[in-house]
Amino acid sequence: MLGVMRTALPSSLVRRAPWLLASLGSLLLLPLVADARGGGGEHYTAPSRDHDSDGGGGGIPIWLIFELVRFTFRYPHIMLPLIALCWVGWHFYRKNLHPTGATQRALQQREAEHRTTFSSRDVQGWVNALRLKDPQFEPQALLDKTRQLFLQVQDAWFRRDMSPVRPFLSDATAQRFDVQLQLLRAQGVRDAITDIQVMDVQLIGLDQSEWFDTVHLRVRARMRDSDVPATASDEEAIAAARRAPPEAFTEVWSFVRKPGVKTRIGEDLFQGKCPNCGAPYNGGASNRCGYCDAIVNSGNYDWTLSEITQGMEYVRHHAHVDHLREAREADPALNLQILEDRASLLFWKWVDAQSRANTQGLNKVAAPGFISRLNEDTEQLRQRRLRRVFLECAVGGVTTRGFDVVPDGFDQAHVEVRWSARMGQGPVDGKPPALPTVPQRWVFTLVRKHGARTNTDNGMSTSRCPQCNAALTDSAAISCDYCGTELGRGERDWVLASADPYESWDAREQRRFDAAPPRPRRAIALEGVTPVEPEPAPAPRHGDDIITDPQERQRLLYMMAALASADGQVDRTERKLLEDCARRWSVPWSNVEMAINAGPSLFTRLVQRGTPEAEVFLKNLVDMALVDGRIDRKERRMLEFAAGHLGLQDKLAALLSDH
Repeated sequence: MLGVMRTALPSSLVRRAPWLLASLGSLLLLPLVADARGGGGEHYTAPSRDHDSDGGGGGIPIWLIFELVRFTFRYPHIMLPLIALCWVGWHFYRKNLHPTGATQRALQQREAEHRTTFSSRDVQGWVNALRLKDPQFEPQALLDKTRQLFLQVQDAWFRRDMSPVRPFLSDATAQRFDVQLQLLRAQGVRDAITDIQVMDVQLIGLDQSEWFDTVHLRVRARMRDSDVPATASDEEAIAAARRAPPEAFTEVWSFVRKPGVKTRIGEDLFQGKCPNCGAPYNGGASNRCGYCDAIVNSGNYDWTLSEITQGMEYVRHHAHVDHLREAREADPALNLQILEDRASLLFWKWVDAQSRANTQGLNKVAAPGFISRLNEDTEQLRQRRLRRVFLECAVGGVTTRGFDVVPDGFDQAHVEVRWSARMGQGPVDGKPPALPTVPQRWVFTLVRKHGARTNTDNGMSTSRCPQCNAALTDSAAISCDYCGTELGRGERDWVLASADPYESWDAREQRRFDAAPPRPRRAIALEGVTPVEPEPAPAPRHGDDIITDPQERQRLLYMMAALASADGQVDRTERKLLEDCARRWSVPWSNVEMAINAGPSLFTRLVQRGTPEAEVFLKNLVDMALVDGRIDRKERRMLEFAAGHLGLQDKLAALLSDH
């Protein structure tokens, strides 16, 4: 009888078996972190939970890997089946349980579809409303043209030349694409896309006003997308993109058109004809018809693409705008579509000026004092051999917050821009450091002399001289290159006077509101204008701050990390508090670590200790902690940690008691 030989298990292996199994599982989960999306044209940050968002943030220790390899060679008959078992477990986990990037994208896609789904009754109501003034309007024709334009825009983006689609875009939308392409060039990459499919285009909204009809169309599409070196040829870029997995996404394309404009069947830009006179169109960069002088991207003659919004960011309802009615008493044609397009244009010029370290492009659209301050900041960085870095910059939304009407001076319009970028400081001639994508929330204040009127002839073509309607150039002159009209002072059109992080703007508005008794109004000081005191602003409504917004959570946490780093080395206790916040707020810990390493340079301006801006920031953190109606021990420690770095320990108790 043959005996069965049994090998006794070594005591060391028996003793270490439990953690060997756990370690193997951890090792096999490591490939999950390789799932990542290639770059794209939008890059607007979305909240995600990655493998390390629970804190920790580190990988498997080297000594542990060495031990696993050593035991595998010494006891293959035990370790190999164990590895196979762990691989099966990992495969099941990956397919069914783990929130990988693919799962997150699916959730985001589902959220986008939820935000952009409407009933057929709503759609028919919108169509009927448009047909009251335009009997020939056919929704299917508009959907087909949008599908065609979407493909043309993607092709122009891939070829890094937006001129073929320029007549269809508002000035701000065109500026957005141009600056994004410039930022990619500065990064040394190009966006490679291929296998583009438009799966569905649907009408999902209509806004009507005295000045514009705005239709919102949901575009559901799929493409392969990757970043390649800027030197790659079209063929090399396509080959690289084909190696990327196809990804579905949803965008909302908003088109504007002047009310009462009639559909001209067979006579529009898609047929190569002027939408006003029907003559062959070859307007070039001026977007002006050579026969009738019409500005074809103004929205006065046909639908013009004014905004592209990511589906998960689309908001169905508009917020209240303070003092809009009073502002319209002096300018009856004032409308938010043109104003927000102008603000978006100025935002992208502001980003471009800092990225290039050259403010020449702002000379005609920004106040001299604003340009001087920007030049001073740029020069301070240059003396330290540094430059401002903006990578993968994208806008999530542009919303008018309110107006200050100043009859004896310059009216102010406050426009909030929510955007994101991998932003920080980098060497002048070197490669930028690793930077997280940080959500930003800024308020841009535009000024214009009281009594100036909106030029409705230009419509959505907002980068034009208010006197002669010629397209503005980026020359160094502060006057129009064609008619000589002085620009940049707000005499005839809105110009950029300040750009502030939300906390700075909110604190300033709160100070104005608290000022008592009411005093005469005061305009933003411009050359040649005598300033007078402002009227108190209405109290800011904290309900509008959307503290539970995922992007806002990320922004607040990254700012906390930057503040901690600014005060010196982040110790173990502080790091643990930040890890707890990252876990609770579903923010990837790896990005928080990059924020710690980047420090104050992560933000253009970091709130200063003991200031009203710091108090606004701390108040937002308190609101965030109270989202469930209570503050537990860990949340209180987090707030005490933040208050300490903000120099507001004495204010925290009062803020908590107010709630």
